Amino acid sequence: MDEKMIELETVMELLQGRHFAELRELLRDANTIDVAQLLGEVPDDKLLLLYRLLPKEDAADVFSEMEHEEQEMLIRAFNDREIREVLEEMYIDDAVDMIEEMPAVVVNKILRHADPETRKEINELLQYPEDSAGSVMTTEYMSLKSDMTVADAFERIRRTADEKEDIYTCYVVSPSRKLQGIVSLKDMFLVSKETLIGDIMETNIISANTLDDQEQVAKDMAKYNLTTIPIVDKEQRLVGIVTVDDAIDVIQEENTEDIEMMAAITPTDKPYISTGFFETYKKRIPWLLLLMISATFTGAIITKYESALGKYVILTAYIPMLMDTGGNAGSQASVSIIRGLSLDEIEFKDIFRIQGKELLVALLCGTTLAIANFVKLLVFDKVAVVIALVVCSTLLLTVAVAKFVGCSLPILAKRIGFDPAVMASPFITTIVDAISLIIYFQLASHILHM
Repeated sequence: MDEKMIELETVMELLQGRHFAELRELLRDANTIDVAQLLGEVPDDKLLLLYRLLPKEDAADVFSEMEHEEQEMLIRAFNDREIREVLEEMYIDDAVDMIEEMPAVVVNKILRHADPETRKEINELLQYPEDSAGSVMTTEYMSLKSDMTVADAFERIRRTADEKEDIYTCYVVSPSRKLQGIVSLKDMFLVSKETLIGDIMETNIISANTLDDQEQVAKDMAKYNLTTIPIVDKEQRLVGIVTVDDAIDVIQEENTEDIEMMAAITPTDKPYISTGFFETYKKRIPWLLLLMISATFTGAIITKYESALGKYVILTAYIPMLMDTGGNAGSQASVSIIRGLSLDEIEFKDIFRIQGKELLVALLCGTTLAIANFVKLLVFDKVAVVIALVVCSTLLLTVAVAKFVGCSLPILAKRIGFDPAVMASPFITTIVDAISLIIYFQLASHILHM
């Protein structure tokens, strides 16, 4: 943190002192990602000046790493030459990612200055459905022919490497662009230059389709330890690759979305700081209204037993404890299951095994909590044994129901096509609250003859 502040202060001092040559050297020696982060911290009126001080060979890389808000500011301020230079140096997938977040006016300005081939590739990638593999792939991959020698392959790599996002894994394609195999630089280094690529390529290929879900593609890359994965169309023609940096971005976005869903917030693509207060309000209020309405069921249950509670007012004091404990127990189970589902560790066929395990855990947890609470009620609260029995019996049953509901709902949600994260803490808590009150009052009615 201190290091970053010192760097920003140094940059601002050099800017104010107009020591541009020294500042240019400072930026040249810095990591492009650190420079991009720095540009996000400088005042808006200094952003364009600082960007223009960047060495030309680093400018596009820095631009690709910047937040969309800063990119939009720069694009609006760029002259025609600067826009062309950025587009020429950016990888296609980075350009598409940028354009997707820009207003239509800015998009038109960008595409107007793109060369016809780049414009065509960008438009093709923009047509793929959101969250599909095609929407995050890049078309700048290294392709080889099976009848090439290793010497020919190295020559092609040397000639075109600057235009490719990844050269360490090469893809062997037929004249009709069908994917035939893959070969790495390591494979080529270990054989003679006269060896044919077709003789050393790996034909057992892990690939994905353009319309596959991007989260599943990222999971496959993690599962098989891949740095890139080929993306093919319906005819098995190679159309692009997804690289590990894009897979990490997808996983991060999906994890953020799950966390927001689990907290009953409609997911958003924008960072929190960049999201306006009214937009934040719109993302939260529908869920709060829904949960508020669903919570009225608990109020209706209490109202139904209001007259009976008048005879045993002491029972009212333990309602919050029972509801909170049930909600916590249900949340523990649901979070564990949601995480297991997201990692593909849990399938629908496992539901009965999971329910059995959670009921055993609930029995142990519920019994421990009930015994501890029974002692507390008798020793500290000085309540009658029969009252303590009602409260602790309810506690045991509530924990059992909560864990059963908490482990079952996410699995059932995924089975019918919903995001399991929806069935997280807020919904589980609301359901368990109502059930715990029904159990509480039913037990009290039978034991205390209310």
